[in-house]
Amino acid sequence: MRVPRGCALSVLASLLAACGGGGGATSPAGSSPSTPSAGCSGSCANSSTYLTANDVQSVLAQGIAEAHARGRNATLAVVDRVGNVLAVYRMGSAPSRSVLIASQVDASNNPLLHSGLDGIRLPAPQLALNLDAEAAISKAITGAYLSSEGNAFSSRTASQIVQEHFNVGQAHAPSGPLFGVQFSQLACSDFVQSAAGSALAPGPGPHRAPLGLSADPGGFPLYKNGTVVGGVGVMADGVYGVDRNIDAADANLDDEAVAYAASYNYLPPVDRRADRITVDGVTLRFSDADESQLKVAPGMAGAFVGIDPSFGALISVSGYSDGALHAGLPYGEPSSGVRADAGNNFPGQDAFIFVDAGNSPRYPSIAGSEGSNALKQQEVGQILSSALAVAESARAQIRVPLGSNAQVTISVVDSQGNILGMVRTRDAPLFGADVSLQKARTAAFMSSSAAGSFLAALPDASYLATDANGYPQLDAMSNVMLSPVSLGAYVTAGQSFFGRPGFLNDGAIAVSDRALGNLSRPYFPDGIEGTPNGPFSKPIAAWSVFSTGLQLDLAFNAILQHVLYVASDGALLPDVGTNCAGVALSSALAPTATVSSKQLANGLQIFPGSVPIYRGTQLIGAVGVSGDGVDQDDMVAFLGLQRALQALNTGLSQAPASMRADTLQPQGTRLRYVECPQAPFLNSSQENVCEGF
Repeated sequence: MRVPRGCALSVLASLLAACGGGGGATSPAGSSPSTPSAGCSGSCANSSTYLTANDVQSVLAQGIAEAHARGRNATLAVVDRVGNVLAVYRMGSAPSRSVLIASQVDASNNPLLHSGLDGIRLPAPQLALNLDAEAAISKAITGAYLSSEGNAFSSRTASQIVQEHFNVGQAHAPSGPLFGVQFSQLACSDFVQSAAGSALAPGPGPHRAPLGLSADPGGFPLYKNGTVVGGVGVMADGVYGVDRNIDAADANLDDEAVAYAASYNYLPPVDRRADRITVDGVTLRFSDADESQLKVAPGMAGAFVGIDPSFGALISVSGYSDGALHAGLPYGEPSSGVRADAGNNFPGQDAFIFVDAGNSPRYPSIAGSEGSNALKQQEVGQILSSALAVAESARAQIRVPLGSNAQVTISVVDSQGNILGMVRTRDAPLFGADVSLQKARTAAFMSSSAAGSFLAALPDASYLATDANGYPQLDAMSNVMLSPVSLGAYVTAGQSFFGRPGFLNDGAIAVSDRALGNLSRPYFPDGIEGTPNGPFSKPIAAWSVFSTGLQLDLAFNAILQHVLYVASDGALLPDVGTNCAGVALSSALAPTATVSSKQLANGLQIFPGSVPIYRGTQLIGAVGVSGDGVDQDDMVAFLGLQRALQALNTGLSQAPASMRADTLQPQGTRLRYVECPQAPFLNSSQENVCEGF
């Protein structure tokens, strides 16, 4: 429904005081819905490709016009590619911007589940806390972080790939390929960055997401000249949830339609969108909204500076935005926190690294902490280089055009979770950075001889007690009422499940992320309805993407602390520190850090892409990979480690075959350790590349 630029639409007469400004349908600034890829396949980002202040204004103006035409108050957030929050705009008053976190609701829009984060509604009558900005920021970051020049994913795509079945609603199908990714980019992570200084000006990333990655439709990536430069997120309908029925288009498209209008002229190239990519024979979803559903032609939105101030305003968000509008940073330049290695550490390879504000590498290769058997600096460098080489020759799963190589981030840790080195390919999606580290730490932790005792000693997860509407309940002393969940119960459940009293406490089993994922699904075997849950998952009646089990519960208190810090503008409690595990919360919501170990500092991850590293039978670390298909992630981790062992010949080893998790058959079902794709290389027909090691 494109119309000429001008002041002709009467519906806009009350909306805008001036015409012109925001990018029209013919603007070269971004991409229209039919724009092809312009040949970008990973190398188009440069120092001149970023969101300018005018771009941010245009995105906001287009979204605000659509929200007003729909009669909906919306909160909109715009971020750059590395997660800097460039603007947050709230329409309507703060008390009117109620948000319910819920995977499913009843006819009266009340939550059907009260578990974990599921079933929480704010603001409550007694608590002036707002979630709308956090939801919008997380959606925007999701669009930016899941996307690259080779794939454009939205928060609707995320919804499709994180639920208990893939495809959603298909009985007896396995869980989504990125099951659990929603609990990444957490504010408590020691890897993702927080905005620095009182001005909260853009700085080196990747940055944190207040609610983690989002599976609620209404978050899109933003593109210019074929490359992703950021994301936009919208919270308008009052429910932060998931799409539980993808067989039909959503009836309520307010969030997504407003976000789609906002991203117009900054939409991704049509041939790179999720609906041009298949996984396991299933086409992914990008958007249920399109031009035909918009109430206002985006090209007619006018200038941001001309919007009637009674509609809303830019707002500050504690820890994220100072209430001003900023330009983004160019990805690949040192200021963004991600730049080319330039052959300094990985000669002959197209490697990218993470840098600090002074342009110094954040994670150069260093030695581990296990004494004489520890990983040496040279060994860490070789593992990273070998894994990078596997990725550069591997056929990508989630990228177009066909024939592209996998794009991933690779992390190596020691047995205590200390980061020994990180590297990434040029165009790897940003989400994979924090996730690759989560995966490496998860494999090292779950394979250790002290995992069980560590978990059992952690404080209970302090769920909020809520009423039927989702409002937090207060006791007679006006303290928030809490419902404790024991983490030690997961250890006991795992030991009972295997019939091994020493499980997680004897270090006898090498656990990969794929193996842990088998045990962290609401059905075991995965996806088979009518079967019991895995020991590290909630049963299906209490499970949702907002309440997965051990993965959420070990970080729950840290997540809740940050969510309430942001929601109260810092008035209720301080911001969270840089460790997701070991935070205790009292009924007065006074947080206390109980551990300093980095073993699970950025949380647990439960989808494939990691293996532990041994020297003989001694666990000394792990390698984690994320950014492409999960089988590709598995292969880059496992085969990259194997090729490094062969190049080094220093006594490093894979986990001994007799110790690997695939030797176990709980409930008569064998666990999986790694799974590599068939004929995975671009210039070879070689099969079974991971067998025999």
